[in-house]
Amino acid sequence: MPATASSEALAASPADADPTPYPADVTAETTPATTSVLIVEDDVDIALTLQRMLERQGYQVTWADTGQKGLAEIRRSPHVVLLDLGLPDMDGLDVCKQARDEGYDGGIMILTARSDELDRVVGLDYGADDYLAKPFPIAEMQARVRALARRAARSVGAGEAPADAPAGTAPAAPAAASAAATDEHALRVDVAARRTWVGRQELTLTTKEFDVLALLDAERGAVVTRERLMAEVWDENWFGSTKTLDVTMGRLRGKLEEAGASAEVVTVRGVGFRLESEPGA
Repeated sequence: MPATASSEALAASPADADPTPYPADVTAETTPATTSVLIVEDDVDIALTLQRMLERQGYQVTWADTGQKGLAEIRRSPHVVLLDLGLPDMDGLDVCKQARDEGYDGGIMILTARSDELDRVVGLDYGADDYLAKPFPIAEMQARVRALARRAARSVGAGEAPADAPAGTAPAAPAAASAAATDEHALRVDVAARRTWVGRQELTLTTKEFDVLALLDAERGAVVTRERLMAEVWDENWFGSTKTLDVTMGRLRGKLEEAGASAEVVTVRGVGFRLESEPGA
């Protein structure tokens, strides 16, 4: 039987004992010491076991045992957040939503004993990138963390001001975004800087939302299949339902519509999605 993480299973071992052996499938090259993971979990046994396992794989790990402490640590922009829903001071779903509302664009994976489908959908709708029910296979959790870390490492800090810039100074918009000002509804995606504008307005997108939009924008006017989106955005290690793609697409559509973008994401039933330059075109 594959190893799993659960409060009951871990309680039998003292906190300072060597944890259950984990597959040595991650090297310093794939998980550099600069890749940071925040665990927001009030169960000490689970948190310590996850922390030991991830540290052995080369991650920098921080642990918070309440939602408020978790939010404080999220403001430091870790690459990946492992978030429990049943926190003592607030619901983990609210932590997820507040983090996204404040502009956090790293990877968020919910770890929870709740198996209700509504919680899963709400979590994804609030901005989570992944959802794993306890008890979970350790190898599966490792693969999902690796996938989130690879993508989040490319985006965390991409839009930060230079270190010597005054506090609150935003980086200058590139020429493409400035040109967009000639059309206040034009959508511009800067892949190198991982920034998106509608006219002069910059959009706040999660990691997955940006990756989906960038792929659609690169193929603007053409259909991008669901299979390709899942493979390139969630990659080959994705174990979950493709429903997360629909939830992500729904959030992205809402943000484009709210900003008044002159481009929209169109569903091609049974095939995939297409980014059209003009709604209804």
